[in-house]
Amino acid sequence: MKSAIAVFAVTATAFALPAAAQMNTSAFYVGGSVGQSKFKNSCTGLPAGFSCDEKDTAWRILGGYQFTPNIAAEVGYHNFGETKASSGGFEVKDKASAWELVALGMWPIANQFGIYGKLGAHHSESKLESNLPGTGGKETGNGLTFGAGLQWNVMAPLGLRAEWQRYDKVGGVSDNKLDVLSLGAVYRFR
Repeated sequence: MKSAIAVFAVTATAFALPAAAQMNTSAFYVGGSVGQSKFKNSCTGLPAGFSCDEKDTAWRILGGYQFTPNIAAEVGYHNFGETKASSGGFEVKDKASAWELVALGMWPIANQFGIYGKLGAHHSESKLESNLPGTGGKETGNGLTFGAGLQWNVMAPLGLRAEWQRYDKVGGVSDNKLDVLSLGAVYRFR
């Protein structure tokens, strides 16, 4: 009887240790990033004589939860900046931002380095402002977002990221796409 209890105790401990180790790697985290956005197709169809700038500074704040060493989920707000077109005193600006929910798949490639891919959805807003009569307005919509990046875990709670991310259907417009290259950091609470 005592040997059966001992075998049961050893077996239960063996199964509990991996679960406890996995729970120990799970953590809430917060982060932010800054980078450059590039609006795709934003200047298409403008009349001759308009100059157009499709790049601007973008920034993001996020919160996430790492379920396992390889799987995490994030929710975030991304401000993409604006694209500007102008000619002869007339100016048109298209400001865009999005809320996003993404899943991350992470793969370690060295002790402190890893790569990750992300896939999710966004709810975006595109606001057109202009000094041209009869123009302006706001469009909202939902779309797909995906990306990839590299993370360097400087120390246990702090990771630095470099990433690329694409947003489709920004503001609900099917051909309105946006790319963001960014540098950021995440801080994990354990």
